[in-house]
Amino acid sequence: MQADFLENPEREKFYQNLCQDVLAAVSAEGEEGGVREEKFTQLVLDMLAEAGETENARECRDIREDSIGRKMHKVNGYALSENYETLDLFVTIYKGGDKPEKIYKDELHTAASQCSKFLNNAIKGYADEIEESSPIFDLAQTLMRFGDELARANIFILTDGFAVADPPSDTELRGMLLSYHLRDLEYLWRLMASSQKRIPIEIDFEKNYGGLLPCLSVPSGNEDYESYLCILPGEILVAVYQAFGSRLLEQNVRSFLQFAGKINKGIRETILKSPHMFLAFNNGIAATAEYVELTSLPGGGTAIKSLRDLQIVNGGQTTASIFHTKRKDKADVSKVFVQMKLSVIKDTEHFGDIVSRISRYANTQNRVSEADLSSNHPFHVEMEKLSRNIWAPPAQGAAHQTRWFFERARGQYKDALNRELTPKRRKMFEQQNPRSQFFVKEDLAKFINSWAMRPWLTARGNQKSYVGFMKDLKNQLPDSVWFEDAVAKAILFRRAEKIYGVKPNSIGDIRYLTVPYTLAWLNCKTEGKLDLLKIWKNQGISDGLSAILRQVMECMDNFIREKAPGSLHGEWAKREECWLEVTKQDFGIDLAVLKSDFAPLNQASLRYKKAEEELEKEEKLRQVERLKSVPISTWKAIEDWGRNSGELTAYQWNLVFQIYKVIENRKYFTGLQISNGMKILDLAVEKKPELFFELDEAEQAVHAVQQSKEITLEIIRQIVAWDRRNKRLKDYEWNFMRDIVEGKKTLTDRNKFIAKLNWKKVEKYGFRPENPDE
Repeated sequence: MQADFLENPEREKFYQNLCQDVLAAVSAEGEEGGVREEKFTQLVLDMLAEAGETENARECRDIREDSIGRKMHKVNGYALSENYETLDLFVTIYKGGDKPEKIYKDELHTAASQCSKFLNNAIKGYADEIEESSPIFDLAQTLMRFGDELARANIFILTDGFAVADPPSDTELRGMLLSYHLRDLEYLWRLMASSQKRIPIEIDFEKNYGGLLPCLSVPSGNEDYESYLCILPGEILVAVYQAFGSRLLEQNVRSFLQFAGKINKGIRETILKSPHMFLAFNNGIAATAEYVELTSLPGGGTAIKSLRDLQIVNGGQTTASIFHTKRKDKADVSKVFVQMKLSVIKDTEHFGDIVSRISRYANTQNRVSEADLSSNHPFHVEMEKLSRNIWAPPAQGAAHQTRWFFERARGQYKDALNRELTPKRRKMFEQQNPRSQFFVKEDLAKFINSWAMRPWLTARGNQKSYVGFMKDLKNQLPDSVWFEDAVAKAILFRRAEKIYGVKPNSIGDIRYLTVPYTLAWLNCKTEGKLDLLKIWKNQGISDGLSAILRQVMECMDNFIREKAPGSLHGEWAKREECWLEVTKQDFGIDLAVLKSDFAPLNQASLRYKKAEEELEKEEKLRQVERLKSVPISTWKAIEDWGRNSGELTAYQWNLVFQIYKVIENRKYFTGLQISNGMKILDLAVEKKPELFFELDEAEQAVHAVQQSKEITLEIIRQIVAWDRRNKRLKDYEWNFMRDIVEGKKTLTDRNKFIAKLNWKKVEKYGFRPENPDE
């Protein structure tokens, strides 16, 4: 299996990228360092969250050993649903080798057993045996108090190897369903390679739920969807919900609200007193699916055998209420039936949009805001555009400008890196877009919510923090000033995390709570006076501000620990009441020392917002630079390949000819040439990457021959004079060198590279510089 995996270049590249991501995450911790297993766990948790397999997961490693060093239990992370209904536990088998290893049955089952033992120990009172400073204390304390309310626990085995056996079968623990899930290298690769970036729910009614589901097909006669009506037995609905929980409701805009509302109380009362009337009293549920497998019934009619990607878009409260009434009240739901309208989406290209609209129009019994339903918000599109075109000032001690790369969709950073054609350009891209300045939508929500004095939202985890952020946006769109301030808040947040540290040299073990509360408190107590523009310009914070952050975090850490009711730090910090208590504290800290970090009174009116036209101009210049970086010989190769292979239309390969003629004659590109040229380049990189190998070879040749040499203006002047007599350079090559000598071009890194290529070329014909070191 290992050999098969690595025989696939894309899979091998995925594994190497994963290893590099782990190393980069460890390196990003700076002097504090980091544990590779923990960083691998966090990366996989992010993948699973993006795929909708877990929500608000937190990396949190805990190992308990006996007197002779044997592991009694182990856990690497967790995610607990807000109503204590579902617990996700993660245990990691990390190898970290140059090549992926096989993971056998014994190792899989041992990891699963160690994780389930942690769960059992936690419910039995493990919190009484550990210190409050332990990173797992918050979860252990919560499980000791509310563990009996759990309906299901999912144990995920995460590994960077190949599993050659299956995980244990589902079991029960203390009345809850205990399910084991394997997430090995093969699974992770398929997850990232999937166009959907999520693993859909598969439901086989015949195999797993006792029989077929009779249905009535509704004639629709359109290419968008098919409709079916069916009556769903309560027992089946309960079983499906127990198995999949909130994953069934990913497209629903509301979460289960316990039994606080009239709807849920009515549902419970009907089940307990008049279950046979449920179908008459309840409106039923609306659901969507990607695929339905139908079969004929013996006596005539049609039934649903299986479904792929079932989503309950309306009726989530009905579903959860039936489940909880059966579980908590031991109610008999055998007489409960629910009508279901099932829409099977045939238009896969617009699947998400159609499902979102069905959800929007189906959810009418309670008011739902548009922000709840947004997925591809224009705000993020604009943020992406700003992040690609706004250059940050050089940080102290740095010689070049950089960008803060906002990833609107997973994988954009790697895609952009892979589009760079040579090792040198890839290295340059990483210098200009350092990984330490990479951030995603959830990161942005965390930075903004904390500074906007909503730290309780940040404490609730990435997904809930993001939902709150989106609700607050309304119709706002970012501009250049908003972007610069957002980056300043990101710098503050990440600097605070650095100052807080990681074990064993950290302030404590609740960094995920202390940092957002500290920044919110600081903004509150300084009345929003901190100079964000100064932070943006310096790409860092002052020593005085760093010292204040440490003081506040030390006080905040102690305050949250001491004041949390019942020592439930995380649960208390998720409530606004915690923030209200924090705002009453001054911690005896003198903020007057930050006066030099306050913004001038008239700064807001003087801030300059880049116009849309200016941003477009910068984007155009960036694209022109990319087109010009491709040698004419490579453009000609692209033209030949496109014509002979049929990958390019006649219009496109004719356009390629126009592009290299523009470069050759040093003319200006038209907008059409730029936009189409970028598309052609991307297509060639994807379909025929070997066309660009000669670029690699050219750079390697320059590196090998001229490794110890540096091109200077004097050497270029000598080349121009020498070639005026010997005529070895092409006209455009000689003109390029002459323009540098005459000051029409500057010696940028790119121009130095081209000049070195010309130097190498004339060396073949006998050119030798005089006094090259001068």
